Amino acid sequence: MDYIIPSILVSVTLFGLIKKVNVFEAFVTGAKDGIYTLFRIAPTMIGLIVAVGVFKSSGALDLICTFLQPVTDFLGFPKQLVPMALLRPVSGSGATAILTNVFKEYGADSFVGRCASVLSGSTETTFYAITMYYSSVGIKHIRHTMVAGLTADLTAMIFSVVTVSLFLS
Repeated sequence: MDYIIPSILVSVTLFGLIKKVNVFEAFVTGAKDGIYTLFRIAPTMIGLIVAVGVFKSSGALDLICTFLQPVTDFLGFPKQLVPMALLRPVSGSGATAILTNVFKEYGADSFVGRCASVLSGSTETTFYAITMYYSSVGIKHIRHTMVAGLTADLTAMIFSVVTVSLFLS
């Protein structure tokens, strides 16, 4: 197990040498392109991180959860998962923090814990992915990507509860 990464590095280097590629120059060029990409996406990422921080600390998340509670109660969606469901498309680390709290408070094998696990594994950090990938290649118009991603997230959220209810309860 300790030799996997060194083996990959040696294999890639040997393959490059066999193909007569200047491996070091290719590495330096890739590193330079990576730094350039970092500088292009950094402002967008900083803006997203600040927005998530403001959203959480302002109390807006709690306000939205309270507003949505009648709907989630009617649908049978656990109210404990509403903050996670709202935060997951925006922030993976924020959603993971909520997931950890759900595990501590209700247990990983509880209905809520299982729903949270399925929800976490089947949804995407849609806004982060759009920000990261589109800004890294300079795409400014996302067209239908956000709507499709959020629709997929909503579907995954609903079916996380349905799946756990049918198969794991």
